[in-house]
Amino acid sequence: MGHTVREKQKLLNRVRRIKGQVEAIERALEEERGCNDVLQQITSCRGAMNGLLAVVLEDHIRTHLVDVDAADDKHDGSATEQLIEVVHSYFK
Repeated sequence: MGHTVREKQKLLNRVRRIKGQVEAIERALEEERGCNDVLQQITSCRGAMNGLLAVVLEDHIRTHLVDVDAADDKHDGSATEQLIEVVHSYFK
């Protein structure tokens, strides 16, 4: 993932926030907090993981799966944009 160096800090910040969310889930379980609290924290963490996955996957599509010549031709209806739109809608 050498091409992610330009976005390295943003990705690391996302991972650190997710780490904090997972630690909060662990604390909630240790403290025997209510199911609603634990479930809310789990779904928040899942959303953050899905967001991270979408960002990395989009970068992978743009960097590795798209012909460079085709990438220069930015049409809203291009196969690349359609694929990315589907990926984003899946993770919402």
